[in-house]
Formats: sequence, C-alpha cells, structure tokens
Amino acid sequence: MGKLIVSLSPHVHGRDTVERNMYGVIIALLPALLVSFWFFGIGSAIVCGTSVAACVLFEWAINKYILRNERTTICDGSAVLTGLLLGFNLPSNLPIWIIIIGALFAIGLAKMPFGGLGNNLFNPALVGRAALLVAFPAQMTTWPKAGQITSYLDAETGATPLYLMQQAIKNDDPSLLDQLPDSLSMFLGNHPDGAGALGEICGAALLLGLIYMLWRKIITWHIPVSIIGTVFVFSGLMHLTSPVYADPVSVILSGGLLLGAIFMATDYVTSPMTPKGQLIYGVAIGVLTVIIRNWGAYPEGMSFAILIMNAFTPLINNYVKPQRFGEETA
Repeated sequence: MGKLIVSLSPHVHGRDTVERNMYGVIIALLPALLVSFWFFGIGSAIVCGTSVAACVLFEWAINKYILRNERTTICDGSAVLTGLLLGFNLPSNLPIWIIIIGALFAIGLAKMPFGGLGNNLFNPALVGRAALLVAFPAQMTTWPKAGQITSYLDAETGATPLYLMQQAIKNDDPSLLDQLPDSLSMFLGNHPDGAGALGEICGAALLLGLIYMLWRKIITWHIPVSIIGTVFVFSGLMHLTSPVYADPVSVILSGGLLLGAIFMATDYVTSPMTPKGQLIYGVAIGVLTVIIRNWGAYPEGMSFAILIMNAFTPLINNYVKPQRFGEETA
C-alpha cells in the first residue's frame, strides 16, 4: 500500500505565471507593432526601441543601486511591456531624450517606488505619457503623417481625426468632420493626414491582439467590451442630438480608445478584481473618455480616464467584494 503524503497547501496549481501573462500581452501587441513599422518605419523603431531599453535599464538600476535587491525583475517581461506600451502612446518623431524622461517617469515614479510589479497604483505607461503631455505639450501633440518610413525628426505632420472632432465641436462646424477618413480606412490604418500615436493607428491589429488574449484567457471581456460599448452608446446619442458630434464608429476607431481599452485598462494590478467591478470600471472609463474628448483641453481623453479610474479601483474592490466560501448572503 502506498504512503499517504501530506504537504502544505496549495495542492492545486495553475499554469498562470507573471512571465506567461506578460509575454502573452507582448505577443498580442506584435500585430500593432508590425503595423507601426509599416507606416512609420525608422521613427517607430527608434521610439519603441528607446522606450523599451530605457524602461528595462531604469528598472534594473533602481533595483540594484537604490533598492539593493539581489534578485532582478527585468526578466519577468513587465518592464519590456511598460516600455512597449509607453512607445505605443508616443508620436513617431519624438526626440530620444524626451522618450527617456517618459521611461523614467513610468518606472521611477509610477512603478518602483510602490514596491514594483503588483504594488503600483497607476498604470506606469500611462503615467509616463501623462507626465510627458504636461511637460512637453507641443512635442506630444505633433503627429507625423503615416507612410514616411525613412523620416524621423523631420517627418511631415498633420491633423488627427481626434483634433478634427474637437475643432468641429469648438467651432460648431460639422463640415470639419467631412475631412475625417472613412471608418474602413481608420480600421485598417489608412490615415491621409496625422495618424496619431504609434500603437493606435490600426484598429484591426489591436482587435487581433484582443482576440489572442481572450483565447489565451489572459484577460476577460468585461473591461474592453464595457468601455467600447459605453463610448458607442454615449457618443451615438450625442451624434443623434447634433451633427457637430462624430458618429460613434469613428469615435471608437480614432485616437487611443482601442489601445487603452484592450491593453491598458485591463492591467491586472490597477483594475478591479471582480467581473461586476470591472464592468463598473469600464463604463466609468467610457463616460469619462467621451466627456474629456469633447469638452476637455486635450483631444484625447482615454489616458486620463484610465488613470482617474485607477485611483478608484480600491474603492470599487471594496464595494464589490466576492462572496466568501460558506458566507450567508444578506
């Protein structure tokens, strides 16, 4: 008869690890990365490469020389992912020194002071983007046109769809919306004028990443669907009330809405834990995004909406608590 072996819990182990999930998200970002190379060429390579390298370097240096941790964390994929997402939120002609400052804000301000991965209150990549937007508004809102694959600092710039939408509202001039690309062009990344940030140019590539992460069960549908659905309904109602507001499909495909809804609002650490909490979180982000886009100082509202709701995540988790095993419901 075999011996009964008794050991400490847990007795059941899952396959999920930090490294598996981080590198899974990086794989999901590859279609958008390849599209950015196709449309922006050397500019995309410089911005994304610099951002990733700077984030990894800052995390390693802070761990080794400030926190004096013997174990490095740069191999878990989180610093690479932060750098890639930060690069996706930047123009393709941003100077290298500004990118490095953004990486320092992301890693040195938003991530490592709180104890590193799993302890940060706000999405590090979005903190880096927001800090650069406040510090360098001119450079961060100058968007090169797509198709200039050999240009970097001297790339020709143009007006993005979000800028045209905001100007139509401010000037009460619906005719400005006629300059918008059609929905199929925005879905495929064909922008004749300013294309926006590196990672937001092609909706199709971002949706491929969403499908992959849902298939791999890296994320659930609750946050991206609630954000996109809320923006569609809210902007659709506004479009029906006045032609000065863009149609909801164009609103969803413009700017960083898909990038934020799929890859940044779904961050494990800064989003709610329960499905109900995630739905509340997603709806709030959708409403805030439309409000900031239409009446705020900056055309893009997705980043600020996510950061605001990051701050409310602990309250949402406290309000929507999962029922404990064996606990009686009220």
